[in-house]
Amino acid sequence: MNDNENIQNIPSTSSLSKLGITAIGYTAGGVFLLLLNLLARFRGLGLIVGGLVCLVGIGSLLSKDPADRKAGVIITAAGALAVLSKSGIPAITAISSTLLSIGAIGLLVLGIINGVKFFIGLKKRS
Repeated sequence: MNDNENIQNIPSTSSLSKLGITAIGYTAGGVFLLLLNLLARFRGLGLIVGGLVCLVGIGSLLSKDPADRKAGVIITAAGALAVLSKSGIPAITAISSTLLSIGAIGLLVLGIINGVKFFIGLKKRS
């Protein structure tokens, strides 16, 4: 009876691979937002990089794949926040910089949580 319960607790390889890919995606997104926030602190570079990121996001929004559209919304919002953080209006600058930081930290935390779940699942499989 214990063997049957142990078999049901073992995660499948497909769910583990999805969890690992999700962990990498969240972590990479968090690092990207941290770098974008860092680059946005410099006026000229922040406007250029934010504008480029916004254009890449708009390009993803025009895709036919729904997953690309979801990513396009997030990328466009990140680029817009980077550009707004250099707007010169103190309230908007503070809010957009804060939102970029919160998004970066949130994505990094989600990446770490999913990474831990992934390694726990790997341990259960071995």
